[in-house]
Amino acid sequence: MLILTRKKDESILIGKNIKLKIISIEEGKVKIGIEAPKDVEILRKELLDTVEKENISAAESNMDLDKLKDLIKK
Repeated sequence: MLILTRKKDESILIGKNIKLKIISIEEGKVKIGIEAPKDVEILRKELLDTVEKENISAAESNMDLDKLKDLIKK
Protein backbone atom coordinates (compact mmCIF):
# COMPACT_ATOMS: atom_id res chain seq x y z
CA MET A 1 0.00 0.00 0.00
CA LEU A 2 1.29 3.43 -0.94
CA ILE A 3 0.71 6.02 1.79
CA LEU A 4 0.83 9.72 0.88
CA THR A 5 0.36 12.88 2.89
CA ARG A 6 -1.66 15.66 1.26
CA LYS A 7 -2.90 19.08 2.37
CA LYS A 8 -6.08 20.90 1.37
CA ASP A 9 -6.19 21.62 -2.39
CA GLU A 10 -3.38 19.13 -3.13
CA SER A 11 -4.01 16.25 -5.54
CA ILE A 12 -2.97 12.71 -6.33
CA LEU A 13 -2.98 11.35 -9.88
CA ILE A 14 -3.74 7.71 -10.65
CA GLY A 15 -2.62 6.90 -14.15
CA LYS A 16 -3.25 9.67 -16.65
CA ASN A 17 -6.99 10.12 -16.21
CA ILE A 18 -7.91 9.83 -12.51
CA LYS A 19 -7.36 12.72 -10.11
CA LEU A 20 -8.06 12.73 -6.37
CA LYS A 21 -8.16 16.19 -4.78
CA ILE A 22 -8.34 17.00 -1.08
CA ILE A 23 -11.25 19.43 -0.85
CA SER A 24 -11.36 19.97 2.91
CA ILE A 25 -10.21 18.56 6.23
CA GLU A 26 -12.62 19.26 9.11
CA GLU A 27 -13.52 17.57 12.40
CA GLY A 28 -11.50 14.45 11.64
CA LYS A 29 -13.04 14.01 8.17
CA VAL A 30 -11.40 14.40 4.80
CA LYS A 31 -13.54 15.46 1.83
CA ILE A 32 -12.11 14.12 -1.43
CA GLY A 33 -13.04 15.15 -4.96
CA ILE A 34 -12.61 12.54 -7.68
CA GLU A 35 -12.22 13.27 -11.38
CA ALA A 36 -12.38 10.11 -13.49
CA PRO A 37 -13.84 8.92 -16.79
CA LYS A 38 -17.52 7.94 -16.61
CA ASP A 39 -16.68 4.31 -17.31
CA VAL A 40 -14.64 4.08 -14.08
CA GLU A 41 -16.81 2.70 -11.28
CA ILE A 42 -16.32 4.56 -7.99
CA LEU A 43 -17.82 3.02 -4.85
CA ARG A 44 -17.56 3.66 -1.13
CA LYS A 45 -16.19 0.41 0.28
CA GLU A 46 -18.51 0.30 3.29
CA LEU A 47 -21.55 0.40 0.98
CA LEU A 48 -20.20 -2.43 -1.15
CA ASP A 49 -19.49 -4.47 2.01
CA THR A 50 -23.08 -3.91 3.23
CA VAL A 51 -24.61 -4.97 -0.09
CA GLU A 52 -22.43 -8.09 -0.22
CA LYS A 53 -23.49 -9.08 3.33
CA GLU A 54 -27.17 -8.50 2.52
CA ASN A 55 -26.88 -10.58 -0.66
CA ILE A 56 -25.32 -13.46 1.26
CA SER A 57 -27.99 -13.20 3.94
CA ALA A 58 -30.79 -13.13 1.36
CA ALA A 59 -29.36 -16.16 -0.44
CA GLU A 60 -29.27 -18.09 2.84
CA SER A 61 -32.75 -16.97 3.93
CA ASN A 62 -35.51 -19.55 4.35
CA MET A 63 -38.35 -17.02 3.99
CA ASP A 64 -41.28 -18.55 2.14
CA LEU A 65 -42.91 -16.85 -0.84
CA ASP A 66 -46.18 -16.07 0.98
CA LYS A 67 -44.33 -14.06 3.62
CA LEU A 68 -42.39 -12.27 0.89
CA LYS A 69 -45.62 -11.38 -0.95
CA ASP A 70 -47.08 -9.97 2.28
CA LEU A 71 -43.98 -7.81 2.81
CA ILE A 72 -44.13 -6.48 -0.75
CA LYS A 73 -47.82 -5.51 -0.36
CA LYS A 74 -47.02 -3.33 2.67
